[in-house]
Amino acid sequence: MAGSQRHESPAGLVREVHLAAGGALHKISGWWIPFLHTVFASAAFLGALIIGWKLHYYKIVKNEHYGYPDEWFPSVSATIGDRYPGRSVFQILIALTCPPRLLLHAFWYVLTVRAAPKRAKALFWIGFLRTWTCGGWVYVTSGDDHDVHDVMMIAYMLLTLPYMLLLMQISDKSLFAHSARKLALNRQRRKWVCMLFFGSIPPMIYFFINHKVHKIAGAYTTYAFFEWALIVFDVMFDSLAMVEFKALDLSVQPAKTDEQRD
Repeated sequence: MAGSQRHESPAGLVREVHLAAGGALHKISGWWIPFLHTVFASAAFLGALIIGWKLHYYKIVKNEHYGYPDEWFPSVSATIGDRYPGRSVFQILIALTCPPRLLLHAFWYVLTVRAAPKRAKALFWIGFLRTWTCGGWVYVTSGDDHDVHDVMMIAYMLLTLPYMLLLMQISDKSLFAHSARKLALNRQRRKWVCMLFFGSIPPMIYFFINHKVHKIAGAYTTYAFFEWALIVFDVMFDSLAMVEFKALDLSVQPAKTDEQRD
C-alpha cells in the first residue's frame, strides 16, 4: 500500500519519505548491470582505438622491427597504454567498468548459490581475481613495466578458462529464471563465444612468434587482429548475462524500525 513515513532528525527537522506500493523507494532491473559493463568496456577500447588512430596512427602501428606500411593495425597494448590522451580516456572508462563488473560477480553468486554453492563461490572468487589481474595489465602498461604487464595479462587469460567454464555450468540454474528455454539458448551462446575466445589464442601465439622470433613483416598486424578478437569475445561473453539478469529486480527500501522487528 502506498503511503509515507515521518522521520524526525536530532535537530527537530521532519522529512517525509513517500513509499511506493510494496515499500520500495526505487526499483531497477538487474539487466542494467551487464548492460553498463558492456557499454563502458566497449567504449573504453573503442575510444582508445579511435583516438590513437586519429592522433598517433604511425606511432602505434610501429614496433621494434617494422612500421607502416608493413604494419598497419595497432595491438591492444599499443592502443591503450602508449599515448596520451587515448591512454587516459581508456583508463577512465575502464574504471567506470569496475563497479558493474563487481556487481556482476556478486549477483551471479546470489542467483546460483542455492543450486550450486561450491561452484558459485569458486566463480565469485575467480571472477574477483580475474578483475584484479585485469587492473594489472590495464594500469601497468607495457611501457611502464613490460614484465608485469605480460604476467598480469597471462594470468587474466588463464583465469578466463575456469571463469567461462564455471559460468556455463551454472548460468542456467538462476533462481529467478523466467524461461528455461531462454537460459538453455543463452548457455549455447556462451559455449560458442568461449570456443571463439580460446580458438583465437593458438593463431595469436603463432603470429606473435613469427613477429618476435622470425621477424616476419606484417605478422604483428595479424597478431593484433586476434588480440582484438579476444577483447570482443571477452566483452561479448559477459554481455550475455543480460538475459539472466533481466529476471532480477534491485530495489531500495527503508529498513524496519525496532518496533517492526519486535
